[in-house]
Amino acid sequence: MKPPFLPGWSLSLASGLAGLVLAFAVPSAPAAELELQGSRLVVSGMLDGTMIKEFTEQLGSGTVHTVVFEDSFGGTAEAAGAFADAIRASGVQTEVRGQCMAACAYAFLAGRTHRFGYGLQVNGILLPVAQRPTPAELAIRWRGDEAHKTLAEFTPTSASAKAMETSAAPAAARDNWQPDHGVLFTASPTLFGRVYNTYYCDGTQGRDFSKCERLADADPFKLGVLTP
Repeated sequence: MKPPFLPGWSLSLASGLAGLVLAFAVPSAPAAELELQGSRLVVSGMLDGTMIKEFTEQLGSGTVHTVVFEDSFGGTAEAAGAFADAIRASGVQTEVRGQCMAACAYAFLAGRTHRFGYGLQVNGILLPVAQRPTPAELAIRWRGDEAHKTLAEFTPTSASAKAMETSAAPAAARDNWQPDHGVLFTASPTLFGRVYNTYYCDGTQGRDFSKCERLADADPFKLGVLTP
C-alpha cells in the first residue's frame, strides 16, 4: 500500500513509466518562523537554529500551552535537540499540522503530549533512523528517554565519537542524518474518521515516498509516537 497524498506532495510522471507516482515536492526551505496564536505557538519552516533564542523565551513566558509544528521540512540535529530541550523543560504539549520531517519530528516527541492536529489536512511525520528498526525496537524507540537517545545518534559529537571508535570516516557518520531515510507516520481524514499508516523509507526512494514499505502492526499510538 502506498503512502497517501500529503500537502506539498505532487503527482509527476515516473521516468520510463506510463503512470503517475507520488513525488515529494520540496518547496524552498525558509528558516523557522514563529507565530503566537493565543496560547499556541506555531513553528513553521526549517529548524536551523535561527529562532531558538526567541522560541525558548516564548516558552519561558508561561503563556504557551501548545507548540504547533506546521509544514516543517527538517533542519539540523543540533536545532532539533535545542527545540526539544526547551519543549521538555516547559512541559508544553506539541501538535503537528501538515508535515513534520526529521529534526521537527524529534522536537515534536518532546511534548508532554504529542498529537496530530484536527482538520481536513493529511498529517505526516518522518523520524530518521540509521537502519530498519526491528519490531522490538519499534515498540520502545520513541518513548520517553528513548527518543532522546535516538536523536543523539545523529548529533555530530556522537557520530564523530562513534566513527573514531570504529575507525570509520567522520563523513560516513554524518550521513546518518538523512531526512529521506526513516519511519513515516501518516494520518488521512476519511468519512469514517482518520486512517493511520506507517512506512519504512530506506532513502533509495529519494523524494518519491510512494515507494516506501508499509509496516504492519506499527500503530503510532501503541508505539508512543502519538498520545491519546
